[in-house]
Amino acid sequence: MRPRASIRWKLKASVVLLALVLGVWVVGSAKGEAEASEFAPQESEQTGGYVGSETCQICHEDIYNRYATTAHFVTESWSARKPADRGCEACHGPGQEHVDGGGDPEKIFNFKTQPPKAVNAHCLRCHERQEERHNFRQGEHGLNRVACIDCHDPHPAKPKEFLVAKEVPTLCYQCHGEVRQQFKRPFHHRVPERGMSCTTCHNQHGGFNLRQMRATSGGTDLICLKCHTEKQGPFVFEHAPVRLEGCTICHVPHGSNNPRLLKRSLVRQLCLECHANTPGIFGPEPPAFHNLRNPRFQNCTVCHVKIHGSNASPFFFK
Repeated sequence: MRPRASIRWKLKASVVLLALVLGVWVVGSAKGEAEASEFAPQESEQTGGYVGSETCQICHEDIYNRYATTAHFVTESWSARKPADRGCEACHGPGQEHVDGGGDPEKIFNFKTQPPKAVNAHCLRCHERQEERHNFRQGEHGLNRVACIDCHDPHPAKPKEFLVAKEVPTLCYQCHGEVRQQFKRPFHHRVPERGMSCTTCHNQHGGFNLRQMRATSGGTDLICLKCHTEKQGPFVFEHAPVRLEGCTICHVPHGSNNPRLLKRSLVRQLCLECHANTPGIFGPEPPAFHNLRNPRFQNCTVCHVKIHGSNASPFFFK
């Protein structure tokens, strides 16, 4: 009896093991089929939901002709890509229902009637892969519901670089009116004169720095050093505010009523914002030789010439 019992036990164990193996195989197959269906082409692609840009041209010839002058038109030649990535339908979605509905605008993705979030999602489907745009959603414009078509015209009447709706800085002034006024001050960066652009300093598509400032090659947010390289250093004797708080602690970047874009009209007033407690500033007797009540000591940078940093003097002398 013992040999027969042993055989029965082995048979039962084999059946249980086989059942477990089959169960794992079935679950794995179902999971694989689910994943495959997730990444498979949508039914509209398989059933001809995409009609091609030639069909769009029949009714929208004027728009199509403008579209043909843009960089987006290159998608028409992507024959190896699926229809969802080519031509008009890459942006507006499959057009079969739109055609069958006699041009019903509700049967196609219309950028002008959609909320900014939906518009941006359509554009970022392709453009988020580009380095300068991969943080658009977390940038100031993305968070404040600025739509791509607020700044860009995908079907411009005349060919324009980057498909901008208007030239910069006029485009930026539509929202940033206070900056327009700053650039009208006597001393300003040459943005109104087209000597530079808003995008020289700011990354309009996002970025990871405060106020969407562009990063310099040194990995700092002091974009000013891209042009003012003589201020970059490194210096043996650093002026702490320059390194820790940046240029805007003393300068107004867009425009000022004061020379060198300074925040204060008098240099000493600017210096005293940090150095009011420096020994000897107001004392009448030596060693108070910096008595600012005496006119000869009222212009700090006459002596402290290297105010941005020095390799020779800890007091920033020449």
